[in-house]
Amino acid sequence: MKSSLRTVRLELAEPLRISRSTMAARDAVWLTVEHEELRGHGEAVTSVYYGLGTETLVRLLTAVDLSRFADPESALEALRAGELTTSDVPPAVTAAVESALLDLAGKRAGVPVHRLLGTTAPPVAATARTIGITALARAASEARRLAASGFEVIKVKAGAPDPEDDIERVRVIRDAAPRARLLLDPNGAWSVPQTDALLPRFAALGVAAVEQPVPPGDPDALGALAERAPLPVIADEDAVTLEDVRRLAGRVQGVNVKLAKCGGVHAALRIAELIEGSGTELMLGCLTASTLGLAPAVHLADRARWADLDGHLLLAHDPWTGIGGADGVVRTSGLAGLGVEEVTVRADVA
Repeated sequence: MKSSLRTVRLELAEPLRISRSTMAARDAVWLTVEHEELRGHGEAVTSVYYGLGTETLVRLLTAVDLSRFADPESALEALRAGELTTSDVPPAVTAAVESALLDLAGKRAGVPVHRLLGTTAPPVAATARTIGITALARAASEARRLAASGFEVIKVKAGAPDPEDDIERVRVIRDAAPRARLLLDPNGAWSVPQTDALLPRFAALGVAAVEQPVPPGDPDALGALAERAPLPVIADEDAVTLEDVRRLAGRVQGVNVKLAKCGGVHAALRIAELIEGSGTELMLGCLTASTLGLAPAVHLADRARWADLDGHLLLAHDPWTGIGGADGVVRTSGLAGLGVEEVTVRADVA
């Protein structure tokens, strides 16, 4: 097998502000693996939070030697056994490599990736759509537009300097889209006392669940908070590795699994198996990325209580197609492999 890389710039349709930053664009590095005239693709995106820049991703992906494997199936076996990448390789890199190999293996077998993972029916899921920290009028307008487009779940970013701004933003979004289920995500912006004071007010406004309200680093505090909270608490930044989730299983109501932070599809499946029956349920999340980057998670979407797979919908131009989502529902295309296709050939080569 041989592999190649391309780097592209993904511009957002508008800047997305969360509690710790505002993002207008990010780079994506595409890995293509070729074997017997078939190609498999994977994507890793840059992240300030995870300390992954473009040069780092290119260097790390270049260092993964796939030429020593006869086919993608044997490379996948090595990856699952921990023999393809070293333990210090970031999960986002491992996830991108696995994506390309799964895509290629599915195409070789002539079946979608979800069939390789043991699911017969094509996964379909209602996805949340994110509204960032923005002006009230803008939040209300966006909520109305999303509800009219078919979105049943809206995720509201929180963590403004004045928490009353968050309260009012949720209120106007609820009024603009009264039938939508609301999720809240402060990205760890609140202290424990703030969270205890705020969550009853958000529950009264109809918020269905909250992600990572307090800063990561103290899973015991998050677990204790979840026990007394008036609405479900979903761990995100505190739930990165399998061991993180093991500490939180049964203590929080949900864990947000992003393939780029846990290490890919099979790492996510191990987490799902770990929490089964514990009272902690699965949320599938994502980073802002293209359809290529989102597709592996969509093949798992039927296994999650919550799906937050809208990263591709935030882009000004998505260079891949195949998972939908503009109507509030993500789905696999039925094509072999990941089921995605590139719609624009880009010239910016890594």
